[in-house]
Amino acid sequence: MARDAPGGDSCEELDQTKYDADENVKIICLGDSAVGKSKLMERFLLDGFRPQQLSTFALTLYKYTTNVDGKNILVDFWDTAGQERFQSMHASYYHKAHACIMVFDVQRKVTYKNLNSWYKELREFRPEIPCIVVANKIDADMKVTQKSFNFARKFNLPFYFVSAADGTNVVKLFSDAIKLAVAYKQNSGDFMDEVMRELENFELQKKGEDSDKEENYPKEKPPST
Repeated sequence: MARDAPGGDSCEELDQTKYDADENVKIICLGDSAVGKSKLMERFLLDGFRPQQLSTFALTLYKYTTNVDGKNILVDFWDTAGQERFQSMHASYYHKAHACIMVFDVQRKVTYKNLNSWYKELREFRPEIPCIVVANKIDADMKVTQKSFNFARKFNLPFYFVSAADGTNVVKLFSDAIKLAVAYKQNSGDFMDEVMRELENFELQKKGEDSDKEENYPKEKPPST
């Protein structure tokens, strides 16, 4: 399995048409600031816990290559890079995503309560993609794993207790997320994908028509003196 170093890119600069290819999947992370989303990805991708934040523009894009059922899969993990402090993400963040990892901090109750808002926004843009709920930082108090968190049960979502600090369940979390993303892409005819594809085709057609009009429009004659 190849692991590429993470790099920063802007949402608006990324060509998301690549996610139409069968071998490419996009997985997004959601949750409040400082719940450990970036640290979880760094733990999985770089096999180490980094306390510092990577500097980025609108997001952090982590690239990963793996094999699922004998087929090479290129995975892009999208991280919020601090944009979640605005309590909302740009629509392009959700566009063409195939799975979501939603994280809260077991030490901060408000991050758990805010899952409702994040999940509502996710379903506005991606009504059908699989979503995994993650309780992070269990290393601070393992007794928390005995508690019942009803949010995941309420929406019938997979639930994981994890720790970015010591690696508990991190590999399983991301491996399962990749499998869910691939399965979703192979077996789903997501309505929102169809809508966005039609909009993209419409915009391309409109641009072409506007370009033709500009080329065929008669040039104005200079005023006679």
